[in-house]
Amino acid sequence: MGVDCPARRGDHAAGADMIVAKKIFELPEFHATGGRVIKNLRIGWECYGRLNADRSNAILVAHYFSGTSHAAGRYAKDDVYPGYWDVLIGPGKAIDTDRYFVFSADTLVNLNARDPRVVTTGPATIDPDTGRPYGLSFPPVTIADFVAVQKALVDHLGIRKLHAVIGPSMGGLQTLAWAAAYPGMMDRIMPVVCAGEIDAWLIAWLGLWGAPIRADPAWKNGAYAIDAQPAAGLTLALKLITLQANHGQWVDAQFGRAFADEGAAPVDALGNAYKVEAAIAAIAAERASIADANHLLYLVKANQTFAAGPTGTLADLENVRAKTLFLYSSTDQVFRADKARATAAAIAKGGAPVETAEIQGPFGHANGLFAMAPLGDRIADFLSR
Repeated sequence: MGVDCPARRGDHAAGADMIVAKKIFELPEFHATGGRVIKNLRIGWECYGRLNADRSNAILVAHYFSGTSHAAGRYAKDDVYPGYWDVLIGPGKAIDTDRYFVFSADTLVNLNARDPRVVTTGPATIDPDTGRPYGLSFPPVTIADFVAVQKALVDHLGIRKLHAVIGPSMGGLQTLAWAAAYPGMMDRIMPVVCAGEIDAWLIAWLGLWGAPIRADPAWKNGAYAIDAQPAAGLTLALKLITLQANHGQWVDAQFGRAFADEGAAPVDALGNAYKVEAAIAAIAAERASIADANHLLYLVKANQTFAAGPTGTLADLENVRAKTLFLYSSTDQVFRADKARATAAAIAKGGAPVETAEIQGPFGHANGLFAMAPLGDRIADFLSR
């Protein structure tokens, strides 16, 4: 099976964007962790570069909570934004598509289920047995399920060993789950802004992310119509996620105490807002337009229940054998730096070679997306050694 995707140096003029396309992977049935069978499972995936003859140059990129498989490039030349790690992935970049076959898949229950370019099976999918959306009858799924679907895609591509598995945030959780479940199947891992254990503090915060949806009467216990989802609750949830995923360093510098409307001081009327409030509201509303509320709740549960192995503790990571580069942010308000360092130490305790590096930037948790460029040489060196 030959797999050739966009993004080799010879395919693009210097500085030109990679133009990428979504592919679809299907399984007739999938057995979720809880034992339920999901029929006609579909996920989308993207790739960049060419899989070599012995299929030894593949790098799997797992995406973050609100992300998709769109890790690099653009779908069209006039797209406003490229994939989230475009600064790292491409011809001659840190994750060099002249050298590596790089691919990424939309997870099950992907948040952006209403984006026409996202392919994901989840609560918004039509249940083939009823002809209606699954809603809350869809089985709970786990990070391990996301990895199992990716493993099926890897097998489909004829890849027996991955050069690396990498990813930020929830993508880091998937990276750790890959390394613990299939310790002999990859040479390297690069978990970014994540931790190997979900503690009570993060479980509580994740629950708060979903709480506005549950409190919205339009949620209807998950049985809302496809064209009448709980928009108010979903938008508020995404405001919370947006703020926690960033940091005061960036927010203060970007907005200060400016008014949303220069002539409408917040002290003058209850409805007058600050610029930061209006900006976060606009970001959340834009994201809510392509998101699905039930999918967000399922993602919350998948992250709360994350376990890299049977115990759900850092001890599971002592099974990891892959060379590891662990990247963290000292200002991360989702996966705290002490938890990230403890995760790296747990991997090292099992005997795997581990390096760590701090991502410097003003974005907190989002440093794992927006402040990665200065680490490009370090990443390239790690992948090529």
